[in-house]
Amino acid sequence: MKNTEPLVSRSAVVTGASSGIGQATVRALRDQGWAVFAVARRADRLESLAKETGAISVPADVSIQTDVDVLAKAVETAGGVDTLINCAGGARGTEYWADAVDENWEFMWQANVMGTMRLTRALLPQLRQAHGTVLNVTSTAALASYEGGSGYNAAKAAERAMTQALRLEEVENGLRVIEILPGLVHTEEFSLRRLGSQSAADNVYAGVENPLTAEDVAEVIRYAVSAPAHVNLDEIVIRPQAQAANHKLIRNA
Repeated sequence: MKNTEPLVSRSAVVTGASSGIGQATVRALRDQGWAVFAVARRADRLESLAKETGAISVPADVSIQTDVDVLAKAVETAGGVDTLINCAGGARGTEYWADAVDENWEFMWQANVMGTMRLTRALLPQLRQAHGTVLNVTSTAALASYEGGSGYNAAKAAERAMTQALRLEEVENGLRVIEILPGLVHTEEFSLRRLGSQSAADNVYAGVENPLTAEDVAEVIRYAVSAPAHVNLDEIVIRPQAQAANHKLIRNA
């Protein structure tokens, strides 16, 4: 996939940049010449990424309002931004609702919903001025619920609903709002953090031929935000070929 419109002084804030899809997105945009503010909580990882790619490291926890305020001011001082890519999020636990763990639900709500809300709210004045783009990475978990997923399903469905509302609210301000909904993506940390052990995480991908990679999703993100300004890819569902639906995943023996 190649875009024909020339890139002219594009700039993006990318959250969740210390690993996975966020980190791959930083690399993809820097390869295309974007100025990129890489945002995550782990400063050491951001510094390594900044040295490798030339991105601007901005350590912050987007679920904390004071961090968001400092981040928004730093971006404005550095010249502003025309694109926000909300990749930060995550899942915790696979308990059924009957055994729901409050801390897990609270983490998922803060990481996926409140963090996305706070940072988008803070950067909207800059994005409106640039007639820019907000891209939210949600999940196919927002489209179909499954046993043991109620907390994550709820958080991602809420983020999807927010994205749809933002598109309606900001269309008159020239803002483009995009949603990317990945299916099974093999990253180093997502399943490990959710399940708590490497063996359990490995079992998620066992026998699946060519699951998606973070780089696959990042390339779709890069294409979507680099398309001509009048082209709005409202929502893009991306799955590996082996996954026809959340409940239909082919595993080799």
